[in-house]
Amino acid sequence: MTASHIDYTIRHAIDPASAARMDTDALRANFHISGLFRPGRIALTYSHYDRMIVGGAMPTDAPLLLEAIRPTGTPRFLDRRELIAVNIGGAGRVEISGESFRLEPRDMVYAGMGTEIAFSSEDPAVPAKFYLLSAPAHQALPGRHIRIGDAKRIDLGSAATSNERSIFQFIHPEGVKTCQLVVGMTQLAPGSVWNTMPCHVHDRRMEAYLYFDLADGARVLHLMGEPTETRHIVMSKEEAVLSPPWSIHSGCGTSSYAFIWAMAGDNVDYTDVEMVPMEALR
Repeated sequence: MTASHIDYTIRHAIDPASAARMDTDALRANFHISGLFRPGRIALTYSHYDRMIVGGAMPTDAPLLLEAIRPTGTPRFLDRRELIAVNIGGAGRVEISGESFRLEPRDMVYAGMGTEIAFSSEDPAVPAKFYLLSAPAHQALPGRHIRIGDAKRIDLGSAATSNERSIFQFIHPEGVKTCQLVVGMTQLAPGSVWNTMPCHVHDRRMEAYLYFDLADGARVLHLMGEPTETRHIVMSKEEAVLSPPWSIHSGCGTSSYAFIWAMAGDNVDYTDVEMVPMEALR
C-alpha cells in the first residue's frame, strides 16, 4: 500500500508514429508533468521509458519518507533503484540510511541502491523543493553530496544567438559514479532564451527536463518529436517533460530560465548523440 503522503501516476511508452497523431491534450497527457511540488507531499511519475521515475518532494513541518510504490515491486523504494534529489527551494536536509546531508538551493545528493531516504526542510516557511530522479540499479554505490560549486561547468552559446548558457554536470564519468543516472543543470544568461539548439537525439537513453527559475507569467515552448515531425508543449515554472529516445529535446522561453536534465539508459557518455542539422528540422 502506498503511503498516504505519496501520489503517483504511470506513463506508458509512446512510439513516434502515435505521437505524431496526438493533439495538444494527448501530448500533455503523455509527456507533460505538473504538480510536482505540493506542501507535505511526494508526487511521482513512473515512466516506462527506461523505467525512469520523475518526482518532487516538498516537506514542510515534518520529514517525508520515500516509501515504495506498487510499480517498483519491492518492499522499499530503493531496493533495486538509485536516486538523485536536486533542491530548487529553500535549504533542506536529505537523510540516507541515517546519514544526513544539508542541501542549499541547487545542490544535489545521490542515494545508492538498498538505502532508505527521507526529506526535510530547515524552515517550513521557506520549504525545500526536492526534484527526484530514480532509475533501476545493478549495484550499490555510496551516497554523495554535490554542491552546485562542485559541478563540472561548461559555458556555451552566445548572446548573438540568444543561447548563452552555463551547463553544470552533477554526474559525469570522471566524477560521482552511478549505475545509469546522468543529471545536470543548465542556466541561461539574462537575455538568452534558447536551449539545446542545434538539437540532437540519443536513441540509447531517454531524458527528462524540469524547467524552473521562471516568473509566474513566463513560459517555455518545449520542442519534441522526430526531427522531421516536431511538436511543442507549453511549460510553466517547475513543470517537467519526458523526452523519449527518438525525440529531440529543446526549448525557447519568453525569458531566461534554468532547467535540470536527467538521462537513463544504456550508457553515460555525454557525446553519444546524433546531431540534427538545422535544415533537417520541420
